[in-house]
Amino acid sequence: MYEYQKSGRYFAQVADDIKDIAEAELLELGAEETSHSYRGIYFNAGPESLYRINLHSRLINRVLAPLKTFDCHSDNYLYQVGQQIHWEDFLNQEQTLAVFASVTQSNINHSKFAALRLKDAIVDYFRERDGKRPSIDTRTPDLWLNVYIEKNVATISVDTSGGSLHRRGYRMETTQAPMSETLAASIIRYAEWDGQTPLYDPFCGSGTLLCEAYLAATKTPSAHRRSKFGFERLPDFDAVLWAKIKKAAFNKIQPVSKNLIQGSDIDSKVVATAQKNSAVIDPTTQIKITQKDIFEIERIEDTTIVCNPPYGIRMQQKKDLGDFYKNLGDFLKQRCTNSTAFIYFGDRKYIKHIGLKSSNKWILSNGELDGRLVKYVMY
Repeated sequence: MYEYQKSGRYFAQVADDIKDIAEAELLELGAEETSHSYRGIYFNAGPESLYRINLHSRLINRVLAPLKTFDCHSDNYLYQVGQQIHWEDFLNQEQTLAVFASVTQSNINHSKFAALRLKDAIVDYFRERDGKRPSIDTRTPDLWLNVYIEKNVATISVDTSGGSLHRRGYRMETTQAPMSETLAASIIRYAEWDGQTPLYDPFCGSGTLLCEAYLAATKTPSAHRRSKFGFERLPDFDAVLWAKIKKAAFNKIQPVSKNLIQGSDIDSKVVATAQKNSAVIDPTTQIKITQKDIFEIERIEDTTIVCNPPYGIRMQQKKDLGDFYKNLGDFLKQRCTNSTAFIYFGDRKYIKHIGLKSSNKWILSNGELDGRLVKYVMY
């Protein structure tokens, strides 16, 4: 038996900033005995919860199932242990694999080298056994593997998600400095938006916030467009149970009223991109996206406002946006009665320019951006 089979314990990779809401989501989806670690959360789960988490989670990046943990002081030992695993349990020589790795404070100090040594072990395992070897495919392999080495202790795991879960499948086109899907989902989660009140994004960009709001409101599984998952490669995969979970999930999808979710942007090309992306998950065009300058909007009342306004990367790097944010604050105060705004500041220096008293703030990184999500309540 492999380590995950003995312990029922898995590791969810998740951004450190959102561990609080990611942990709550995992528990809602059936995880047990959660504990925080660097860049992720350990949890216990049976097969049913494991499948459900991969299908539904909006906040985590992937779930790793550990196969073997061992002391690892050299690349030769990593190779030797890699050859001891019965890889025919997971794939055959006609299929493809990819290995990604991370190392810290260890004798093996290059992640790509660690990934290469494990890959060599697997390839040689099949070549010596069958005379043929599986191929490497770093984009859409049949099997994703992970090796993590910390202080010379290594864990080899199967990526049960089969690639990062942030890839929802609706982003056909993108714009400059796009917001990640998991960050957008986090903003919707922090907003505690229940799909009962209107939601509006006046800087919709490629439409990520609107798409994540739509998936949440309709109860559509975030990975509903994914054709395969890594857990389907596990030796104890239960296809009947998986079919049951998928059927139950898709039966719970519900419609939303037209214009419940709306957005706009000043750039017509950006609007076209957002419309194309949202149409992938919303073929009946319930999401309304229009071309409009925010300051030409007459009023946004009784609404949850979520947005990622322009900042240095998305505009001229040296342009001072202080006046823009002051005008945005005035717009919210004067034209958004009984609304609550959740504004993401990619550059937090502009928070002081908006001139509104916040009721909450969250640290939320977006790639290399040390961003902040700020809540404003307008009465």
